[in-house]
Amino acid sequence: MARVEFHFDFGSPNAYLSHLVIPEIERRTGVKFEYVPVLLGGVFKMTNNRSPAESLRGIRNKPEYERLETARFIKRHRITRFRPNPFFPVNTLGLMRGAIGARSIGLFERYVDEIYRHMWADPKKMDEPAVWRAAMEESDLPAARIMELAERPEIKRELLENTQRSVERGTFGSPTFYVGDEIFFGKDRLREVEETIGAAS
Repeated sequence: MARVEFHFDFGSPNAYLSHLVIPEIERRTGVKFEYVPVLLGGVFKMTNNRSPAESLRGIRNKPEYERLETARFIKRHRITRFRPNPFFPVNTLGLMRGAIGARSIGLFERYVDEIYRHMWADPKKMDEPAVWRAAMEESDLPAARIMELAERPEIKRELLENTQRSVERGTFGSPTFYVGDEIFFGKDRLREVEETIGAAS
């Protein structure tokens, strides 16, 4: 069975949309995606890349087309829980460290689901510590514990190392997927991800 990885950052709406579709692929293929937290800002810095919000600014027609493709994706997968975050872009450093901290206490999946919800379904300014804390408390997550873990040197180091390894493998943005050593970028490549999983099984 192929090893399938999802390299993600909460700041990417396309990674969130992928997160909503991944369970469908897991059910069809029997393969569990391994979620790998990376820091998208670090990825951009290491690859000299920029976010679409920056790279598409001032370009005629392309931003409109990107919105059209997103609308098609949402319709195809019957996604109902998505709203643009009015505070975008959001600094996700604390959130991503929190993901690693949550994993260390067995709360990773619930943390990921809930932080994504607070970012892209019920959007909030999640780079404000008070907002992040309140969101976790609303979700019945141990906010103080996760925020304390996020400040630990070993947690910070793990996120940095995840990000460096991801870039070394070929990552330049989020969402990025790996099926074995084969890389796929973007939510619209999930069809190819699923086909490759099937071919490898």
